Amino acid sequence: MQTQMTAKRALDLALGSVLLVLAAPLLAAGAVALAARRPPGGVLTRSVRIGLAGRPFVLRTLRTRRLRLDLLSRLPHVVRGELSLVGPEPLTPDDERTRTADGATGGGAGARHWRQELRPGLTGLAQIRSRSGMPWDEPALLDQHYAEHHWLGLDLTILAAAVHIPLRAAVHGLTHRGKARLSDTDHRLRGYSAAE
Repeated sequence: MQTQMTAKRALDLALGSVLLVLAAPLLAAGAVALAARRPPGGVLTRSVRIGLAGRPFVLRTLRTRRLRLDLLSRLPHVVRGELSLVGPEPLTPDDERTRTADGATGGGAGARHWRQELRPGLTGLAQIRSRSGMPWDEPALLDQHYAEHHWLGLDLTILAAAVHIPLRAAVHGLTHRGKARLSDTDHRLRGYSAAE
């Protein structure tokens, strides 16, 4: 377990740093564009989240969802060790899912909750499965399943899916842009009437 956690942190640090360097120009451009509009509250949202061992941290996110810049703007938290690339959703302190077995929140003295054993993540099993619409794909259950079965191979699979899903949607949108969809009525012979 300790070896996997060390490998997981090494992956977070190495890949997170590379991604942050690659994303920096996009993030800077997004921040400048947002600053020009002068949004109330600034270009970043700030919210307290619960991290590893129940420790709170302030999560800063760029106020845009274009090109997934909001997600990429959280990469500094990965490099600092507050987030992981893959993990359960980062929850707020008042979220009931942060409570331990005895009802304490965060780093309470009672039994440790599985969420305290893992860093929350930028993405996770719940996020990549959320689009399936299957009834068993409840985010809390998927986060718990990840906590019970995580290993480096699963992290790499989730990261690959997290990149593949939006890319596939973008390519699909580009290749099908402007194409009309045919309906059953488009194939009817001229002069056909449903009343006949």
